[in-house]
Amino acid sequence: MALVPKDFVNYKSTPVFSRDNVPKMLLHMHNTKAGVYGQIQVLTGSLMFYGYTGSRGELDKEIIIRAGETAISHPEYWHKVELLSEDTQFRLHFYAHKDSAIVAQQQSERSE
Repeated sequence: MALVPKDFVNYKSTPVFSRDNVPKMLLHMHNTKAGVYGQIQVLTGSLMFYGYTGSRGELDKEIIIRAGETAISHPEYWHKVELLSEDTQFRLHFYAHKDSAIVAQQQSERSE
């Protein structure tokens, strides 16, 4: 998995997700926005990250992410997750270029 480029900043993070509240879309193929890196942070338990070559692509990678570990999804990379244990808890952090419209919009919304 990749690293987030140094000139990218965290502009949004999710609440903690578990089996009880994980958004269903995360369990099905979806992709990160253009210009956005997603970081999965597993807090407890473990989950499987499946990466695909495209929206109808073949499986590209399978990565088990355990408690205390993180993984990065590239912009526009198709993927899904599977919770592997009953106690799995995780959150997502999203990063965009510090001068991007996404970051500017988020900063504007926070200051209102």
